[in-house]
Amino acid sequence: MRVVPLFYRRLPSPLHATRAAVGALWAAALTVAALVLSHPLVLGALLVAVLCAGAGAGVGRQLAGSLRLAGLVSLPIVLVNVLVSRQGLTVFARLGDLGPFGQGELTVEALVYGAVIALKVTLLMLVTTLASLTVDPDELLRILRRLSFRSALTASLATRMLPVLAADAQRLAEAQGTRPEGAPRGARGRVALLRAMIGGSLDRAMDVAATLELRGYASARRAPRLSRPWSRHDIAFLVSAAAVLALAVIGRLAGAASFDAYPELHAPVSVGTIVLSIALMAAVLLPVADRRGIDG
Repeated sequence: MRVVPLFYRRLPSPLHATRAAVGALWAAALTVAALVLSHPLVLGALLVAVLCAGAGAGVGRQLAGSLRLAGLVSLPIVLVNVLVSRQGLTVFARLGDLGPFGQGELTVEALVYGAVIALKVTLLMLVTTLASLTVDPDELLRILRRLSFRSALTASLATRMLPVLAADAQRLAEAQGTRPEGAPRGARGRVALLRAMIGGSLDRAMDVAATLELRGYASARRAPRLSRPWSRHDIAFLVSAAAVLALAVIGRLAGAASFDAYPELHAPVSVGTIVLSIALMAAVLLPVADRRGIDG
């Protein structure tokens, strides 16, 4: 089985060309918008915008894998909410006594509310995946290096070792499959693979520690400040982050994204709701569409 890596790799895209601090701030703005807004139409527009942004950044395949995983996570969220919630008034099925869940009166309100929560979880997973694929972790940790060099170095090493561990696991699994009797199956095979990975990671950790000691990292002082001119992509994504935050707050306060599930559904689709959805999509996608200065 081929594993799609979910680690940063520099690609020719506006989001990859943006400095790490701005990219992280942009992802944080999308996260805040996903948490603040609750209208299904607005969340759906934000979901489409994030997927399109991932496609524009060249990581659409990885986001599609995260979307499938989010679907598996979302299904139990909806089911549990439908079975547990008793606040809705519109019953669409009566299942009788469900033991610890009480009377099985399934309501439309519980179904929709569970779907909205699942949509928020999906958005958070996609934004996190997009940030991990497009924001340079080394550059981001260099910002923290001036505050605490050793903590930044530890986090940088841990970040860089994750792809190595994933590659080790894939190679070990392929090596197990070449045995005459085949690879061990079930829990026995997983334990053997985990034991080999842990042993290899401990040996590698000792080698890395010895190398860092020889190079004098223990006596390192605060790193100097590195100046880098702001590009049009930095400014564009910074403006995009501010616009997404402003739209989320205005939409919440003005009631353009009002949504109430209990006791009855209340999710009006007004002109303000449609304008807010379109404005959010434009704010997210406009900086991604600007490919000037990007090497193809």
